[in-house]
Amino acid sequence: MFGLYIHVPFCATRCGYCDFNTYTPGELDMSPGSYLDSLTRELAMTGVDRTVDTIFIGGGTPSLLGADGLGRILDSVRANFTLAPNAEITTESNPESTSPAFFAGLLDAGFTRISLGMQSASASVLRVLDRTHTPGRAVAAAQEALDAGFEHVNLDMIYGTPTETDDDVARTLDAILSTGVDHVSAYSLIVEDGTAMARKVRRGELPAPSDDVFADRYEMIAARLDSAGFAWYEVSNWALPGGECRHNEIYWQDGDWWGAGPGAHSHLGNRRFFNVKHPARYAAMLAEGTLPIAGSEVLSDADRHTEALMLGLRLRAGVPLASIAPAGQAVVSGFVERGLLRLVGDRVALTDAGRLLADGIITDILVAEER
Repeated sequence: MFGLYIHVPFCATRCGYCDFNTYTPGELDMSPGSYLDSLTRELAMTGVDRTVDTIFIGGGTPSLLGADGLGRILDSVRANFTLAPNAEITTESNPESTSPAFFAGLLDAGFTRISLGMQSASASVLRVLDRTHTPGRAVAAAQEALDAGFEHVNLDMIYGTPTETDDDVARTLDAILSTGVDHVSAYSLIVEDGTAMARKVRRGELPAPSDDVFADRYEMIAARLDSAGFAWYEVSNWALPGGECRHNEIYWQDGDWWGAGPGAHSHLGNRRFFNVKHPARYAAMLAEGTLPIAGSEVLSDADRHTEALMLGLRLRAGVPLASIAPAGQAVVSGFVERGLLRLVGDRVALTDAGRLLADGIITDILVAEER
C-alpha cells in the first residue's frame, strides 16, 4: 500500500509534554489559508505516480482548520493523485475544536476515520499534561463522530503521567468503553528534552515517570480492553474486528508513504527524506518552485532489515523467523524459553509478557546479529 501523511503545524496552545513540530498563534506568522496554499503546491509537485490507499492528517491540531479546510486538503489530494476506491482517510482532532457540524462536514468531504486526543478522563491528569479540554469533552466528541456516521473512531490515551493513579486509568478506560469506539491507542508518557514537563521534572516539581508503573498500567489497560473484545494488533494499539488503522500499518510493515507539510517525513523504497521544519521556510521554498526537502538518505539492506525487525516485531503477527540471522535466532530461542517470544508456524511474535519488554527484546536480537 501507499499512504499520504499530511502535517498541520497549528495548535491553539502547547501541551507541556509535546515536542512535535507545532506552533501556537503567537509563534507563527502564517494563516491557515496561506498554509493550505503552500500544501497544495507541494502536493502538485511530488511527481509520485502511485494510487493512494490511505491518507492521515496529523499535527498539531488539524481540527483547527475546520471541516472546510480539511476538505480543501482532500480536494488537493484528489487533484494530484488517484485515490483507491476504499481509501482510508483519517484526521486527528482535538476534542475542544470539534462539534457535530464539524464531523458532519468531514463525512461529507470523504473522511472515513477520526482519531481524537483524549489522553485521560481525569481532570488532575489533564492539568499536569496542560490539556485544555474538560474530562468529558473527548467522550462527547467521540459520540458526536459516531452519531455523524463514522464507523471508525479512535481515542488516544496516555498512561504513566506523574500524579496519575490506578483509579484515574480505570476511569479513563470506563469512559472510552462507554462510547462505542472501535479503536484505542495507549501510549506511555515520554518526557522529552526541551519540553515544559522535562523542565518541571528536572526542577523536582514533578516526579519522573516510573518504568514499574508503566508496566503495571499497561497490563491493566491490556486486560480491560481484551475483556471488552478489543484485540491488540500493535503493542500500543487495540481494535475491534475491522477497526485497525491501515495507515499506521503501512509504517509498521515498512511500506511507502509521502509526508507533506512542514517537517513531514517520507519513505519511498530505499530512500527516506524529510521536509524543512519551519512553516515560513517551507512556504518560501514552495513559492520558489522547489520541493521543501531538508535532507535525505539512502537506506542500505542492513538499514531496511533493522527497521523491518524493529517495527514488525511490535505487531501481533510478528516477523518471519527466517528473516532473522542465525545469531539472532539463537537469542530468539532464549526468549522463547523464557516465555517472552512464541513461534507461530514460520513466524516469531511477542507473548503477552514479551509486550512489556518489546524494545529490549528487539535490541538484543539486533545486537546479536551485528556480532
